[in-house]
Amino acid sequence: MKNASKSAYPQPKRHQMDVASLKQSFINRLTFSIAKDEYSATALDRYQSVALAVRDLLVERWIKTQQAYYDQDVKRVYYLSLEFLIGRLLGNNLINLGIFKQVEQALQELGYRLEDIRQMENDAGLGNGGLGRLAACFLDSMATLELPAYGYTIRYEYGIFNQHIENGYQTESPDNWLRYGNVWEFPRPEYLYPVQFYGRVHQYSDAHGRIHNQWVDTENVMAMAYDVPIAGYGCNTVNTMRLWAAKSTREFDFSDFNAGDYVGAVEHKNETENITRVLYPNDTVLRGKELRLKQEYFFVSATLQDIIRRYRKKYDTFDKFPEKISVQLNDTHPALAIPELMRRLVDGEAVPWDKAWDITTRTFGYTNHTVLPEALERWRVPLIERMLPRHLQIIYEINQRFLDRINVRYPGDVDRLREMSIIEEGDEKRVRMANLCIIGSHSVNGVAELHTQIIKNEVFPYFHEFFPAKFNNKTNGITHRRWLLLANPRLSALITDTIGDGWIRDLNKLKELIPYADDVEFQQAWRQVKYQNKVDLAKHIQLKCAVQVDPASMFDIQIKRMHEYKRQLLNVLHVITLYHRLKANPQAPFQPRTVIFGGKAAPGYYMAKLIIKLINSVAEVVNRDPDTLGKLRVAFVPNYNVSQAQILFPGADLSEQISTAGMEASGTGNMKFMLNGAVTIGTLDGANVEILEEVGEDNMFIFGLKANEVRELRNNGYNPWEYYQSNPELKRVIDSIADGMFCTQQRDLFHPIVNSLLHDGDYYCLLADYAAYVACQAEVEKAYQDEPRWTRMSILNVANSGKFTTDRTIRQYAAEIWGIKPCPIQFD
Repeated sequence: MKNASKSAYPQPKRHQMDVASLKQSFINRLTFSIAKDEYSATALDRYQSVALAVRDLLVERWIKTQQAYYDQDVKRVYYLSLEFLIGRLLGNNLINLGIFKQVEQALQELGYRLEDIRQMENDAGLGNGGLGRLAACFLDSMATLELPAYGYTIRYEYGIFNQHIENGYQTESPDNWLRYGNVWEFPRPEYLYPVQFYGRVHQYSDAHGRIHNQWVDTENVMAMAYDVPIAGYGCNTVNTMRLWAAKSTREFDFSDFNAGDYVGAVEHKNETENITRVLYPNDTVLRGKELRLKQEYFFVSATLQDIIRRYRKKYDTFDKFPEKISVQLNDTHPALAIPELMRRLVDGEAVPWDKAWDITTRTFGYTNHTVLPEALERWRVPLIERMLPRHLQIIYEINQRFLDRINVRYPGDVDRLREMSIIEEGDEKRVRMANLCIIGSHSVNGVAELHTQIIKNEVFPYFHEFFPAKFNNKTNGITHRRWLLLANPRLSALITDTIGDGWIRDLNKLKELIPYADDVEFQQAWRQVKYQNKVDLAKHIQLKCAVQVDPASMFDIQIKRMHEYKRQLLNVLHVITLYHRLKANPQAPFQPRTVIFGGKAAPGYYMAKLIIKLINSVAEVVNRDPDTLGKLRVAFVPNYNVSQAQILFPGADLSEQISTAGMEASGTGNMKFMLNGAVTIGTLDGANVEILEEVGEDNMFIFGLKANEVRELRNNGYNPWEYYQSNPELKRVIDSIADGMFCTQQRDLFHPIVNSLLHDGDYYCLLADYAAYVACQAEVEKAYQDEPRWTRMSILNVANSGKFTTDRTIRQYAAEIWGIKPCPIQFD
């Protein structure tokens, strides 16, 4: 084994980061920022004093970073995402500053445990699922690669929601993550921008006969900036994530208050600030739709005003705008940035339309994240017309000019015009935001090889034919510093003791583990690490679910947003299959298994919430049956978030990645499991395809229909009844759900699930894949029982995970889309 520190964490290089200085800094912050002493301080006070002391270490680098970008006039990238699921920041900042062990020791000498301190931090409520976690990983890699980058999003007051399980059902409560403030943010009241809504367009001609448009009589809201520093690993770069909060232009109506109308006195303020109250307001109702559109425009308007302000410090004209600025749209939520930039250039700066359009298209890049039709945003024309009248005019103009080009190349091709138009015709016209993004950007990328092929050939084939050079792939990744170094310190230390710590900067160095895959001593150490992680996870499950699980059993985990295409239901069907087998023959040999679920369903998504209820009902029946004792356990971990993920991934044996082939754009949970030594069972979907290429079929379990086979099955008239009637085990599973075995008080409760499978076409092909999935799970059990083989598979999964770092992804974005280069920050 190579010489390496017993710790995976690097050592600090700057004097103020030694243990004695850190202790003094904690005490000073507790005294002078919190106004407490060691006797009066609460656990929250101690966390805040530590976080503030660590924040102090970022500030000098942060100021230096921003000054260097300005002095060197570098090209910057602005990453616009409605979500940044950053989780907790204390541990991540300690890792990136290189002072994790020093802070741990300093606190120990003061009589405290760092782990207890870290538990006091709330997960930031700035995201929901993979979209936001990817954006957070991107920020980490941008800073680590010393790239001039900014993240922009909304400062949600309540985040998504807290998930509770009551009587097996998901219930929601507000996620008041800012209850005690956010020590990592800096309010910037000096950056306050007006954002307009509603009103009308006033058109007039000047003395030269030129027509001008002015958006007037609007309702205005102010956007106020809050900044969070984002530290790179092992470098001096500290980038900025800027969050926007809505502020009223009329804080308080004194006349209403004096007249006794105390509610009316603050009504306008409350109405205004609702814009940044909640991430993804329920859009199944009209007011929710309107609020969500308001959020999206508020976000892009404030962001573009800020970008333009920064650009105008150096330049009087917009000629160099695309040479100095790249804006990446993370999905369609920021799509209104395209007509907004056109409005500001054409109406505000008198830039001619053609020149403004050239600037706009060279500035924006668009990342597509989905092939699901319902996730490709389409806004009703009357809603946009009422809320953003000038933007609708601009969208119509963009569309008309584009369709004229199509007509020239493909005269008379009405179907092509209809598909490529930004405006969807019908009883109610809609604006297709994905089409707007494709037309208004110079780059359109998918997030996995398979996904990119699908968007080229199936979702947007006409666009790919017209703009072949625009389309490209950038396979997603994860930041291994959070998802291995921070989340799994035991495994990180074992790896570092074995091959050195070079993997922290270059994940491809994990390939140096390959020669150890069959080493008996190393395998034993590997298994011991996994077992200890499973012990930790078992304690967590006992705490969160009141379910006792055996760390010696196989931990089979599926944790992700609840959606029918992700097929948590297929997993449940397998659990019921195992349960029936146990009941039929309790004495038969059985591989002990703990099946763990986690994930939130959108509040208005009835079927996903019913599947959560089914999971919990199955768990209740299985876990209380004496025949399953020591053999089968089921747990649903409520309120899945980044911090819980950091416990779940390290403890996993089996990673469930079983979405209907062709429907998962990429997935990143699959990569986090892989990096932590779990073995994958999955379909050939999303990034699973590329994981298979890296690890080989001997180290992964693949089953089920391929994407093209799913398409053919649907086109040829898929009949789920044939599978139901021909497979007695499947029939028994579905019948037991239909007959009320798992809900004796309301036996028809799960009939909608049964109907979706048998009577409504089983769109996600669960029954078609069931037999292959169950057979594949049997192969999993066989491999798991062969301890050296399973350990070898686990080691080789980690060793071959180097491709799936966001460091690689971001290098590709920077070189191939953004055209930006590193800007190292030097200290004297």
